[in-house]
Amino acid sequence: MVLIGHMKNKTKIISTALLVVVVGILAGCESKPSVVEIPVVAEKLAPIETPIFNEDSSYGYVANQVAFGPRVANMKAHVDCGEYLVRFFMKEGGSVLRQEFVSKAFDGTELKLKNIIVSYNPNATKRILFAAHWDTRPFADQDKAEPKKPIDGANDGASGVGVLMELARAINAAEKKPDVGFDIILFDGEDYGQPMFYPGPYQENSWCLGSQYWAKNKHKNNYSAYYGILLDMVGAKDATFAREGVSMQNAPSVVQNVWSAAARLGYGKHFISYLSDPITDDHTYINQIAMIPMIDIIEFENSDGNYFGPYWHTHDDNMDVIDKNTLKAVGQTLIEVLYREKL
Repeated sequence: MVLIGHMKNKTKIISTALLVVVVGILAGCESKPSVVEIPVVAEKLAPIETPIFNEDSSYGYVANQVAFGPRVANMKAHVDCGEYLVRFFMKEGGSVLRQEFVSKAFDGTELKLKNIIVSYNPNATKRILFAAHWDTRPFADQDKAEPKKPIDGANDGASGVGVLMELARAINAAEKKPDVGFDIILFDGEDYGQPMFYPGPYQENSWCLGSQYWAKNKHKNNYSAYYGILLDMVGAKDATFAREGVSMQNAPSVVQNVWSAAARLGYGKHFISYLSDPITDDHTYINQIAMIPMIDIIEFENSDGNYFGPYWHTHDDNMDVIDKNTLKAVGQTLIEVLYREKL
């Protein structure tokens, strides 16, 4: 993903004028992502019965992905992990589709990619879309020691997938199901964007290859969803998630709904009230091309002026980063949101 206006290599930062009051403009300061704090209004609702999200299981699913090694296109670990994910969701009652395609990377390399699409209650007309990317960065281009080697991607990739795996398991095991249908899409090729050390002009659309492809080639004709929620880097200890710019531009009511649910469940320390700079991530293309309002739950770390955590795109993005409590906060919030949806 990248910050708009700042080169952020995971995505690209977009203009924040519509969302953020940039206090530093008058001073000419652009060194840190812009933030504005607006209180979250937690709507008071009667408790409902929902499945319990098991953070130990979710942590194990993250570890299982990391154990394959870097999940980089055209590598054996990528193929093996993809099949592991397909088998998992089939076992957990999902209708699974492999959307295989070839895409060219920033340097012309042909990448064999695969979006993994899972549907639950496929006949329901009202649908909620959950997504994450399952690939990992082929270069540690923020790492000073070994910038050209691929990373484990425990948080940047595996954490979002691990949350969605446990969400699927918990719901499949529950007697009471959601009233609405839901889909899970694991996008491929999100993190194969142009690295900082590559010469030549910057190619903005070298990121998020799987979501770009799916948005133009949906798995079902006329597929749509009521809204979507993207997970990216959702497993770090004490992670905080700001209300990100593209999300607020395209789906502010969804942001409010999710942040309010988190506050009701006691997870307000993770789902903070800041409005942050827009990020180019998979949700950008789902909003722009697929025309489905989608938000991004993505770690916001502003203490050192870096939008993301210090492990981002380095070899420190390993299992040491992952915290079960953060996985629980995100996963239980998603279940709460889903179970409150009515036909």
